[in-house]
Amino acid sequence: MTRTAADDDVPAIVAIEQTCFGAGAWSEGLVRDEVGSDRHVVLVTDDLQAYGAVSVAGEVADLDRIAVLPALRGRGVARDLLDDLVDRARDLGAGRMLLEVAADNGPAIGLYESYGFDTISTRRGYYAGGVDALVMELTIEEW
Repeated sequence: MTRTAADDDVPAIVAIEQTCFGAGAWSEGLVRDEVGSDRHVVLVTDDLQAYGAVSVAGEVADLDRIAVLPALRGRGVARDLLDDLVDRARDLGAGRMLLEVAADNGPAIGLYESYGFDTISTRRGYYAGGVDALVMELTIEEW
């Protein structure tokens, strides 16, 4: 189960960030800004082992993050977060969702493709180490 993140959840979200993304983790200030923003939806699992964030501007939602601690991976937690984030984006008027994912992140790409996201472009050398980013899109009305 997921719920909207609160200010008290920021330290747990920062810990998830550090575990999942290492040097690429968002800072505490950035996480705090996301949680406190009217334009962003940040959801956490009840056990604070995973979280997701989406920003919505008009008809377009950007999936900013889905992060699941390693012990919970492969159990459908990311899919549950994605379900709830898409629902929230739809409720806020978004008709499509965009995301960027590292081209070498097979599990995430598999999740997004199974959900109905299509790759619409590639950003060469977008991530550290020269890893490309796939830009993927989901038309929300179809879901």
